[in-house]
Amino acid sequence: MKTKPYLTLADAEFLLNTAHEYAIEHNFNVSIAVVDETGNLLAMKRMDGASPMTANLCLEKAKCSAISRRPSKLFEDLIKGGQMGFLTMDSFTGMLEGGEPILHEGHLVGAMGVSGVRSFQDAEIAQKAIEKFLAKI
Repeated sequence: MKTKPYLTLADAEFLLNTAHEYAIEHNFNVSIAVVDETGNLLAMKRMDGASPMTANLCLEKAKCSAISRRPSKLFEDLIKGGQMGFLTMDSFTGMLEGGEPILHEGHLVGAMGVSGVRSFQDAEIAQKAIEKFLAKI
């Protein structure tokens, strides 16, 4: 039997708080979600001033990234490139930039999703938090 790392609640809170601090530093009002490797929610935060819609979008972006093990931007780019079949998948949403997988020692341990600013900024927030998290472990 093999063993693999996984995110703890403390890990999810570190990721969430790191992303939150980055967003504050850049005057962004966003919603942030951290999910486990199966796409199930571990922690979430909607900042004051963030649109209610962003709460759902950040979670869906995180789920998309966890289930696919890829940044959610990949699917946005595929759809923009004409592969419209992805839009017919009822069980797979959040195919917008801003979802990032969390990989540790070659294992997917979870994903982050951010929503509320321009999509490349959503992704940047998640990427910076993940980089800081991976550097500390």
